[in-house]
Amino acid sequence: MGRRCVDLPDLLAAAHARLGDVALVSPRLRGLDLSAVRDLRLGSVGVLGVVDPDDEAGEAMLRQLGVRTFVAPDAPAADLYGAVVGALAVPSVPSDGDGDDLTEEDEITRRGQVVAVWGPAGAPGRTTVAVNLAAELALGGREVVLVDVDTQAASVAQHLAILDEAPGVAAACRAAEHGTLDVTSFGRLAPEVLPRLRVLTGLPSPDRWPELRSGAIERMLEVARLDCDVVVVDCASCLEDDDELSYDTVAPRRNMAALTALDVADQVVVVGAGDPVGLQRLVRGLQDLAGRDVEIGGVVVNRLRASAVGARPMSRVQSLLERFGGVEAPVLVPLDVERVDAALLAGTVLHDVAADAPVRHAIASVATALVG
Repeated sequence: MGRRCVDLPDLLAAAHARLGDVALVSPRLRGLDLSAVRDLRLGSVGVLGVVDPDDEAGEAMLRQLGVRTFVAPDAPAADLYGAVVGALAVPSVPSDGDGDDLTEEDEITRRGQVVAVWGPAGAPGRTTVAVNLAAELALGGREVVLVDVDTQAASVAQHLAILDEAPGVAAACRAAEHGTLDVTSFGRLAPEVLPRLRVLTGLPSPDRWPELRSGAIERMLEVARLDCDVVVVDCASCLEDDDELSYDTVAPRRNMAALTALDVADQVVVVGAGDPVGLQRLVRGLQDLAGRDVEIGGVVVNRLRASAVGARPMSRVQSLLERFGGVEAPVLVPLDVERVDAALLAGTVLHDVAADAPVRHAIASVATALVG
């Protein structure tokens, strides 16, 4: 028994009410975007594109939105039945890195590595580490793009003195939602700020977080890795699942940008502050990540100093993290306010203002460990 929906909200409501198993959509359906297709699939509803055989543009647009099965409007009953079965066979949730949302042209292009930089609350220096980690990777000869998906307090643009009136990440997610994001358009949105280092700036205002939808973030990172060797993602600290919003609804969730980045990432660099409060939060954060099946690429203890943890701070912190966090070889970054402030004031990276400083070499060691 079929049902004809008058518009996209009616279709989503019908899917949410379990009134059907497969949704037949046309490229001319007003409002159809990446998030709508993802919501249908997450609700265990197959998505079948109805496209004329000669409508290559319409089929390409639907493929960009994640539709994988198509049928002609005048297809015989047997072909329609086979297409419906095929739409039901498409996994409800794409597996990480399987390229499910990529076009055939994307599939033959090289794929880079996604590295998420995350840390618990309390400003442990996630962005400082992310910016300089990306710079060190670029200095090592890799093509790198730095993406700021922090929905709480994005600041990559300020660290690198970039005007962010038009945030690149919002524009990239908007293009991903409408199926127009590809390697070429992504390159226009991510300007090169240093040799081999491009930046996709974050939201200038935290109240714009609904623009960063989960499906768009996933598609954006997949496109980013097609055009570079390493994608470094600066994430917000909050990892709660927003239960009050996710219960019985498909409303956007503020923390989904960070959660999606962690799910997509090949490796995660965890950053904590080198003081008693920061170390406690770091241990708890590592426990939270342990339940999310992420690959820890390195643990960084930032702003380490004897005045906060006592004599012999390095051995103390190493012993503490090994005992309570299971971390055997953390990267210890010493406190160096003068040089870090100089880089921030100049809108550049530590390599340009303090190439021989221990703080710079510590972060460079993280880049070496990630890519060898």
